[in-house]
This record gives sequence, structure tokens and C-alpha cells, in this order.
Amino acid sequence: MKSIKRISLLTFCIINFSLGAQNHAFDVKVVGKGEPVLLFPGFTCTGDVWNELVAELSKTKECHIFTFAGFGEVPPIEKPWLSKIKEDILNYISNKNLENVIVIGHSLGGTLGLWLASDKNAAYHKIIIIDALPSTGALMVPNFDSETIVYDNPYNQRLLDMDEKSFDAMATQMAFGMALNKDKHEQIKEWIIKTDRETYVYGFTDLLKLDLREAIARITIPVVILAATKPYGEDVVKITYEEQYKNLTAYSILYAKESAHFIMYDQPDWLLQHIKKALE
Repeated sequence: MKSIKRISLLTFCIINFSLGAQNHAFDVKVVGKGEPVLLFPGFTCTGDVWNELVAELSKTKECHIFTFAGFGEVPPIEKPWLSKIKEDILNYISNKNLENVIVIGHSLGGTLGLWLASDKNAAYHKIIIIDALPSTGALMVPNFDSETIVYDNPYNQRLLDMDEKSFDAMATQMAFGMALNKDKHEQIKEWIIKTDRETYVYGFTDLLKLDLREAIARITIPVVILAATKPYGEDVVKITYEEQYKNLTAYSILYAKESAHFIMYDQPDWLLQHIKKALE
């Protein structure tokens, strides 16, 4: 009888460990020692997007490198995806007793950094944003109204129903437009294809719905923005960034010439130089 109870208890623990793993909103790899730096990748990307940067930063910083649920090898979670990630990050910072946290975020990761810093009692040291906006939806959706962004819509259903060949073709085209460095196109495409399909569809819906243009007025810490200029050109990009960030009180912005969305692949030296300067 005692043996049966022990087996039952063991089974219970295994089941709960499995459920906990599946409900975890991200995986984190920690490298280096020093001030804590949280590195958030862009949509579909794993933490490997930061490899070159981490090789340098980890010499003086403690780098916490995130891969979000549904990306790479990290199991997906139930929606709402993005708000669960944010909540888990807050718990992670609290449980690890991290202080004077610096956030570096690319694309989705940059928007997430803004969201965290705009909380009423946020306690961060600095935010470094790489090609990200407070409202992706306002950039992409005509006559944008966050209240009209819902999970169940014809476009999302088409993406969910798309066969592998069509999705592969779409991923190829997207990767081509996000980096000028052709050697990185296959990696970007692979991340897109490997992403859990529902996370790809509903997670991006979460991002489109999030509008922080008013909320960023609450951010009081320094924000450094590093923006790509391709394919639209610096003049057009400047107009977009100045309009979206007009309510942010303390920020500086630099534009990476001859770089598309993945600045870490198109202008890695430029990016490293300005991140190091921002961290001084």
C-alpha cells in the first residue's frame, strides 16, 4: 500500500512538472556577471539572435537571454500570449531579486520593454530599443483602432489554414525583406517556419492590439532607440518614430544607415558600438 502511495505521489509530481513546463512563458539562458541585462528577441526569433552581442556584453554584464513560448524549442502556451509573457517576466525579476535592470529588446522585444517600463511602479535602469515602436498596429493597420483587433478574423484563419508550402513561400519573402545580409535570410526564415502556428497567428494579434503611445508618457528612465532606415529611407522612418514616440519625455534616437529590421545582422559593429555607449 505504501509503495502504491509513493508511485502515485511520484506520478503526481511528474504530471505537475510537465504542466508547469508547458505553461512557462519563456526559457532563459544566463551568461556573464555584472549588472543584469534582459535581452528580448523579436517575433519568432530565439535568443540566438543575440549571440554576437552577448559575446561582448557578457564580459561585463550578466546577460539574461530570453526565448519566448512558441518560438524555437520552447513549448507554446495558451493565449493571451503577450500578457502572460509580461507577467512571467515580472515574476522572474522578482524571484531572481534583480535590481537596476537594463532591458535590450528587438522589435517585439523592444515593445515589450516599453510596456514593462510604462508600469506605474516600474523599477528599471535603462531601456534600449532596437527597431521597435510603441504601436505596431498603428503602423500596419489602416484606420487603426485597438478595440477592433480580435483573434477570430478571416486573415488569421487563412494563416492557420495555410499549407506548409505556402507558409514556406511567405516566410522566404518575409526574411528577404527583414535583412540586407543575405547570409542571414535562411536563419530568419527557419525561425518563422519553426514557430508554433497558433503562436504565430495569435501572438502577433496580441502585438498588433497593444498600443503604448499614451502609456509611454509614464516612463521616467532613459530610453535609447536604434532604428533601421531600410527599405523606406531615413526621412520616412524619422516621421514615423517622432510621431509614435512624441509622448516619451526622455529618449535619444539614432538611425542605422544601410540596415533593415535586423540591425544586428546588417550593421553589427554599429549596433555594438552604440549599445556599449548607452550602457556606459
